Amino acid sequence: MYKVVLVDDHPLLRNGLATLIDSYDNFKVQFEADNGKEFISQLDADNLPDIVLLDITMPEMDGYATAKWIREHHPKVKILALSMMDDEYAIIRMLKNGARGYVVKNTKPKELLQALKDVMEKGFYFNEQINSKIADSVYRLSSSDAGSSPHSITDKETEFLIHACSDKTYKEIASEMCVSPRTVDSYRDSLLEKLDVKSRVGLVIFAIKNGIVKL
Repeated sequence: MYKVVLVDDHPLLRNGLATLIDSYDNFKVQFEADNGKEFISQLDADNLPDIVLLDITMPEMDGYATAKWIREHHPKVKILALSMMDDEYAIIRMLKNGARGYVVKNTKPKELLQALKDVMEKGFYFNEQINSKIADSVYRLSSSDAGSSPHSITDKETEFLIHACSDKTYKEIASEMCVSPRTVDSYRDSLLEKLDVKSRVGLVIFAIKNGIVKL
């Protein structure tokens, strides 16, 4: 039986999720919290959850800060981000802070169950809406025999990749690297082709899985 903790500042939604998760085989809600601070105060280091279903936008301590705290203090606890936001930068930031999956709040019950299973069994999960951005690269790059070797990437492409794992715009990355925006576009396009991914999020996942960027 996998233990799940819900961290969300909307009690009605959170309670509904708790009832839903408790109806799944092999999953049980351990406790609920309104925000990151309340989550930390309730956490028992001797009885840790398997998964934390974590909202992003919360008062006092948001999902980004909470995910980072979990990663630093209890790295074996898996994080599944749950949010209304599906933009690229939110996904990248949650990935960098330790999230293993990302689902939006209009996810169907069947999809949520699949997300929980995949996070526990495969290590990563992203729903169809997010997969349209990642284009299936998550599963390929999260498998042990997938992805290109980091050694096939040039030094400049590696530098770009590190910058891409941030919330900087491509224009800001160009300024940081002292090159033109067009040159940055060429680095991006080259990496997308080399790594066979379709988006910036796919590049970030590759960087994380291959140790180019440390979590």
